[in-house]
Amino acid sequence: MKKKYIVTLTQEERRMLQVLVSRGKAAARKLTHARILLKADVALGDPGWEDAAISQGLGIGRATVERVRKEFVEEGLEAALERRKPQREYCRKLDGDGEAHLIALACSQAPEGRSRWTLRLLADRMVALEYVGAVSKDTVARTLKKTSLSLG
Repeated sequence: MKKKYIVTLTQEERRMLQVLVSRGKAAARKLTHARILLKADVALGDPGWEDAAISQGLGIGRATVERVRKEFVEEGLEAALERRKPQREYCRKLDGDGEAHLIALACSQAPEGRSRWTLRLLADRMVALEYVGAVSKDTVARTLKKTSLSLG
């Protein structure tokens, strides 16, 4: 089967990877990716190892070998060695102002017919008072735990 992504290392890249692997003072994932690139290299005239041989020799999955090849060819050496940054951004449901409102609400008198606040009641009341658009009881619990505030 013809390989779609051919790894061709420069002498400087090959030397850097060999030093990295010989020292062994990096994350295991980074060292494994460096070994994959060294085994897959075709720059010295030899055809390089097949993906199946690399995966069996290094004790990893074939998909990992294919992914490292692809990252190297498309994005470069650093992308093939380093972890990707998460693409998803997490926005907080409760900012500092929302947390202050939640704490004040939790410290206030419990609603009519209740002896104390529950997490679900607090979440529902925060939405009803329009402090936030939507908030889960888990977010309420995390916020109250962070502030060492007990409902009991």
